[in-house]
Amino acid sequence: MFVRRSSGLIGALALSLTLAGCGSSDDGKDSGAKDGKAKTRVFAADNGKITIPVDPQRVVATGYAVPVLIEAGAPLVGISSWQRGEPMMSEKDLAAYKKLTKVAGEAAAETNYEAIAEADPDLIVIGVPAPVLGDIDVKRLESIAPVVAIGPTVPSAWRDLSHRQADAAGALKQFDSVKATYEKKAAELAKKYASVLPELKLGHVGSYGEVAKGTFHREFGRSWGTNIAEDIGAEYYGKVKKPGPGSRAVSEYPSVEELPASLGEADAITYSVQADGSVPEMVKYVMDSKLWKNLPAVKAGKTYPIGYTEAATYGQAMKTLDAVDKAFAPLLDR
Repeated sequence: MFVRRSSGLIGALALSLTLAGCGSSDDGKDSGAKDGKAKTRVFAADNGKITIPVDPQRVVATGYAVPVLIEAGAPLVGISSWQRGEPMMSEKDLAAYKKLTKVAGEAAAETNYEAIAEADPDLIVIGVPAPVLGDIDVKRLESIAPVVAIGPTVPSAWRDLSHRQADAAGALKQFDSVKATYEKKAAELAKKYASVLPELKLGHVGSYGEVAKGTFHREFGRSWGTNIAEDIGAEYYGKVKKPGPGSRAVSEYPSVEELPASLGEADAITYSVQADGSVPEMVKYVMDSKLWKNLPAVKAGKTYPIGYTEAATYGQAMKTLDAVDKAFAPLLDR
């Protein structure tokens, strides 16, 4: 993956990246009518206001922009490796991902500038958080093509970020279609669970605790494991005791001994699982604890596994909705 989200890096995802509005404007330049060059516009990115083509024809994408732009059908000519997202891709998108030339590795420092130059892009979309941007020679990339950096902030911000990435790449038509499909399905599920979900105080255990440190990952609203469930009416109680930047504004890492204080008030608890349904080591560590087994929600049998909690595109989030629907189905039988 272009960004490896350890708990330390998660905390570094800067909230200050968020920009108001759609992030782009037409600057009125229409050199195409005069000298044969492409029309351009000014786009508000994390790295400033950048002049980019109105209709890019050869796009390079890295980091979180990779799955977004594949799904949106952007004219990609090169991408970074994005292995962590493979289980969440559709068969069609995964096939496209595998065929595309890889111009960067799993880490930002593994950017292959020569390969990017050979791809001859007219736009480069970098989807990494601000702290990681320092591992990239942006000036060198700018000598190849216009560069727009649109990186992750709080987990739930993938909606706005993916829209901006697709907008920059001139791929909003297909993006909007997938978004509409997602929103329709979410509305249907919200109606399906309207009689049960809003009544529950939910807690969530994520997969980024550290067994060696004896901590677990408590996620609140707008976090990775919660934000899509919230779209169908789930309500996660509580808030971070000491908010930090990025995902640390919506999740924290208490010691396992704090389980009763952290989740004791929950009517029900959801927890992150892998795409194949297996329980991550960090979550299993929590569930093996006697303190976990004594929680009221656990004793009542109200614990629900949710897969695809790292979805960062509307297409991927459709899989999350399926997982949430499957997890919450028993609530309708009570």
